[in-house]
Order: sequence, then C-alpha cells, then structure tokens
Amino acid sequence: MDIRKIGNTSLAVTEFGFGGAAIGGLYRECTREAAMETLQAAWDAGLRYFDTAPFYGFGLSERRTGDFLRDKPREDYVLSTKVGRLLRPVPEDQVPDYSYVNPLPFTVDYDYSYDGIMRSFEFSYARLGLNRIDILYVHDIGAYTHGAEKNAVYLRQLLDSGMRALEELKASGAISAYGLGVNEVGVCLDVIARSPIDCILLAGRYSLLDRSAEGGLLDACRKQNISLVIGGVFNSGILATGPVPGANFDYGPASDDVLSRVRAMQDIAKANAIPLAAAAIQFPLREPVVANVLIGTAKPSSLTRNIELLSVKVPDAAYAASEPFTIR
Repeated sequence: MDIRKIGNTSLAVTEFGFGGAAIGGLYRECTREAAMETLQAAWDAGLRYFDTAPFYGFGLSERRTGDFLRDKPREDYVLSTKVGRLLRPVPEDQVPDYSYVNPLPFTVDYDYSYDGIMRSFEFSYARLGLNRIDILYVHDIGAYTHGAEKNAVYLRQLLDSGMRALEELKASGAISAYGLGVNEVGVCLDVIARSPIDCILLAGRYSLLDRSAEGGLLDACRKQNISLVIGGVFNSGILATGPVPGANFDYGPASDDVLSRVRAMQDIAKANAIPLAAAAIQFPLREPVVANVLIGTAKPSSLTRNIELLSVKVPDAAYAASEPFTIR
C-alpha cells in the first residue's frame, strides 16, 4: 500500500488507515473478540495507520487498540489519539449516552487547556499501554459540537494555552505531529490562521458528496503544507448503502435533498459499471494534500469489502459527472 507524508514531519502513513470509533461500540456493541479480529484484518490488508480517541467507548477503543498493537514492531505503524476530553469515573447509571453501546463507566469533561491536554496525553498512555503516540488531534473543537457560545470559551482555552502544550510535546519528541480532529471547516480555518499545525483529521467534509473543504480549506492546507486525514468517507453510511430507506447522512437520517443527490450519483456509478462506494472511498486521495483515508468498522468482513473497493477502476468521467450533485 502506498504511503504519504504528514505535513513537514518525518511521519509517513499508509494511504488507508483504521478508524477506531466502531471498536469502541459506536451505535452497536463490539465484543473484544470482534475488535481484535477486525484490527487483525486491517493489519493483514496492509493498513499501518491506526487512529483512536479517549471518547470512543470512553476508553474502550484506546485499550483495544493498544492491546492489539503491543506486540507489533513499533516502527511498522503510526498511531494517533486525541485530546480535549477528560474521562471521569461515574456510577453505571450515570454513564452518558453518546451513542456508544456498553462503554466503560466514565463520563467526559471538555478541557482544551494546557493542563487538560497534558493530563489527557498521560491518561492515553496508560489506556493504550504503549510508550509512544505519534500524532495528537484536538478533538471536536468547534461550534458543530459545542455551539458558538461555548466554543468561544474552549477555543480561547486552546489558543491561549492548549497549543503551547502540543508544541512542547512535539519539541520534546513525545509526539511527532499534532493537529485538529473535527467535523467542520470553519474552526480549521480559525485555528490555522493563528497557530501552525501539521495535520487535520476532517470527518465528512471532503467526500464524494460533501465538498465543504473546497471552500478555502484545501488552499490553506496546500499553502501551509498541512496534511488532511479524511474520516467519514461514506458520510455516515449513505455513500455505502445508497439512497435506501433509513439511509444516514451526517450522523442522522438523510434529508430528501441528500437522498436525491445520492440517487443521481448512484445512477452515474451504475452507468459506469462501478459501485458508488468505490468512487466514494477512492475520491479523497485524488487530492495530493490528503495523506490518508480512514476506514472505520467493527467487522472483519466489512473491512475486507472496503479494501476490495480499492481495486475498482473509477473513471474520471464518473467523478466529473457527479460534481453538480455535491454539497458545498
């Protein structure tokens, strides 16, 4: 599998990586056995970049990812996790519902300050059981998660002291790169206008369907040599399932407008004798500033099916014909 560099750092990642939300029980329970089998399928397929976060299953994904990677040669893979949320133990009946099924018994507190980021980093070491983390992403900063009023406070925390923590960790060699892990474009532009970063894990905003990142972010990343890692390549599922009843887009039921757009894209894919999902999973890497596309699943069969899509030849004409139906 081809590799691409992360910004101006010495890190290089495989073009496809493994996203760890599903093995933390996102939307449906994932047993430890299923998690390990899925991680092994990813490794066997050549994926050598693994992304996780404290939020995924409230520590469950980090524990499982670390357990899997512990006996792998350390120079053979790149690992990222996230900061911005601190886990706090609570009674089982007080565990919040963030769509994780059977998570560990914690709740989350947001903290983007210097101390909060340093504490989160140390706690991730303990959950992972590993002694090196390559990339740290600031998780879910932005109005999309917090609303404008609260985000103004959190963004001030990050810019006033949190970024200094990330800079110190990188300067000391504790990490090799840092950036943002978010679902929106605006906060990316806000941060990179004020502070240098190496990479952005952007979920759902540079896909076959949603091209929001083309409205200035791609140009900014090219100018500053900031790499993009793309999550949510199927936009919560609709680009994999097609416009079927109950299809999801952006973490909820797809609107009639979105269903209509995807229906048109599916017709284009059929006319070119390709699966719509193949066009979707390959699309982001047409852009050189994209370093990696994450594949997130808790089933070995799903991971294998997605890997098989990489061998489908998607004609340029199919992408060109889909342009009028994109969201920008």
